[in-house]
Amino acid sequence: MSAEATNPGAPLRKRGRPRIDLRRLGRVALLGPVSRDRLPDAIGHVAEAHRAHHPDADLTILRRAYVLAESSHRGQMRKSGEPYITHPLAVTLILAELGAETTTLTASLLHDTVEDTDVTLDQVREEFGDEVCYLVDGVTKLEKVDYGAAAEPETFRKMLVATGNDVRVMSIKLADRLHNMRTLGVMRPEKQARIAKVTHEVLIPLAERLGVQALKTELEDLVFAILQPREYERTQALIAAWADAQDPLTDIADSVRTTLREAGISAEVLIRPRHVVSVHRVRAKRGEMRGTDFGRLLVLVGDDADCYAVLGELHTCFTPVISEFKDFIAAPKFNLYQSLHTAVVGPEGAVAEVLIRTHRMHKVAEAGVVALGNPYTQDGSTAAHQTEPADGERADPTRPGWLSRLLDWQESATDSDTFWTTLRADLAQDREITVFRTDGGTLGLPAGASCVDAAYAQYGEEAHGCIGARVNGRLATLSTALNDGDTVQLLLAQDGSSGPSPEWLDHARTPAARIAITAWLDTHPEAAQGPHGSRPDTPRPQTQPADEAANGRGRAGGRAPSVAVDTPGAQVRLAGCCTPVPPDAIIGFTVRGGAVTVHREECPAVGRMRTLGRAAVGARWNDQGEWSGASDYRVTLVAESFGRPRLLADLTEAIATAEAAIVAATVEPPSEQRVRHTYTLQLPDAAGLPGLMRAMRDVPGVYDVSRAQQPAATG
Repeated sequence: MSAEATNPGAPLRKRGRPRIDLRRLGRVALLGPVSRDRLPDAIGHVAEAHRAHHPDADLTILRRAYVLAESSHRGQMRKSGEPYITHPLAVTLILAELGAETTTLTASLLHDTVEDTDVTLDQVREEFGDEVCYLVDGVTKLEKVDYGAAAEPETFRKMLVATGNDVRVMSIKLADRLHNMRTLGVMRPEKQARIAKVTHEVLIPLAERLGVQALKTELEDLVFAILQPREYERTQALIAAWADAQDPLTDIADSVRTTLREAGISAEVLIRPRHVVSVHRVRAKRGEMRGTDFGRLLVLVGDDADCYAVLGELHTCFTPVISEFKDFIAAPKFNLYQSLHTAVVGPEGAVAEVLIRTHRMHKVAEAGVVALGNPYTQDGSTAAHQTEPADGERADPTRPGWLSRLLDWQESATDSDTFWTTLRADLAQDREITVFRTDGGTLGLPAGASCVDAAYAQYGEEAHGCIGARVNGRLATLSTALNDGDTVQLLLAQDGSSGPSPEWLDHARTPAARIAITAWLDTHPEAAQGPHGSRPDTPRPQTQPADEAANGRGRAGGRAPSVAVDTPGAQVRLAGCCTPVPPDAIIGFTVRGGAVTVHREECPAVGRMRTLGRAAVGARWNDQGEWSGASDYRVTLVAESFGRPRLLADLTEAIATAEAAIVAATVEPPSEQRVRHTYTLQLPDAAGLPGLMRAMRDVPGVYDVSRAQQPAATG
């Protein structure tokens, strides 16, 4: 796709465009007479590159695709003055050199026909089948006349959704953007900067995630030249100055070849120069550049065992820099990348970085998912027929966890601006970690993710009730940051009545978590301020269960106060944000499901409810005269906590400080390090209940205090 297609004097396309005769287009002579069995000369170099990777490929369909593309784009010119057909040809050549299979190349030749010519998707489907049609549709832009300013973000959304079903869509888009960036010089500077910025924020991270390093590195250099021209020129000059000097990597490479040959290991040792942005990053990190900083050694071998054999020889015969060793074979990166990384000290004291991989690994490292061939047509089956594993990650390696997560959260981001902002923020997190679940599954998360992110990744909206976690077997708060390889167990509230605290947003790194938390808080304004300032590592405490408030349970030896509301038959809940008790002035509001939540009239949530247009419901205490100022008010409270030494002593001290007397107490045996304490208490005044519950919740390890649904037995 390209904004450079021009057709002077041509009328604007309309939705009711006439159907063109594909048979007539197919008969058009191109570059002189071409026989049925011969490819047009214009795509001879594409065919040569394609056959280098796929010697037995049938090129007939490429011929037909080229004929249609050239005929439909005939008369259109790029802003550079070249015939427009040079663009799809260049994009197709990029993909052919990466090893893309025939279907991808066919769609690449046609990728702009539906957008910029009179060819329709139905015609593409009739001529080339459903697969090619899907790929062409996936990379076709949405029209600005229909979407206005939202056209670009919605086009990317459409493309990403299509990529979720067939990753070849994004492969074509990346190659398309690379060729457009190569020829961006004919654009106005401000347009160059805008396109380069989107490339930097969206397409380069996508290329990294799909493992297409060959495209990513060139895109990085092209963007660098536009957005930071002075730094680009300075780095280029630095590279040029070293190019004429004696390369110390040459001597080290010779030494490595000799070492491996004497060890009987068949290997190819190459010097791999760094690209411009890579040199710039090294200079920014180290300051003074060394001769070996301008490149790395690449050792290619036959199989995985040879990689480790090479590593052993290098670490035996050279002095290794242990801090530089990384094993991406045993633990591949999330974008399929595999390699051993190390660094050794050469004969003259120069330090050289070394990459060790098999030829297959090298192909995947360069071309990423493109190097996988066509995973959608294996033995006649398609990826759509593959079964989903139990942990939710697709078996198809071209549908990695990050893409599944992106597709999930984008459904909740219905607003184009929200989607566009969140997408760029998500892609800016350029590293991913894998954490293990206790049920044997795994979770892929961005680096820096917390237990909050893990909870929403594993449980979705059920994570609203998360109350804590175990990380590597030890209890941890939800704000705990996770590291690669951690084992995490998320603990959920049993009653499902808990909700997230606003402070959870401070620790959420994934869009899915942030969107879910924000949506919950928007529908529960009373949760914005808990009774004791909600903590980021605990859910908002719930005070009294709804059935207790409605049915009058909770007082040992008598009835607890119940509430009557002006909505007959409605379920009544006492709000956890203000914990109303007699004789508080109260007011109710109808919430989701028809229930009525009762608040103290001075509760901040009352103002927010009215701002949202919620109608107030009259509410009053039953038997208010009996309870107001009662001197022997009894209540049964349940404290949920994580087990720890001295917890019981600290809780009883908090109760005594609040001037409450313990009538009865029970402590249930610990279950998964969680302990339930049940206390029947006598308060000197009902008004002291909120303060007592706050004091109990503030005891370290306690994550919830609520009214008991059944009165405790008294001894």
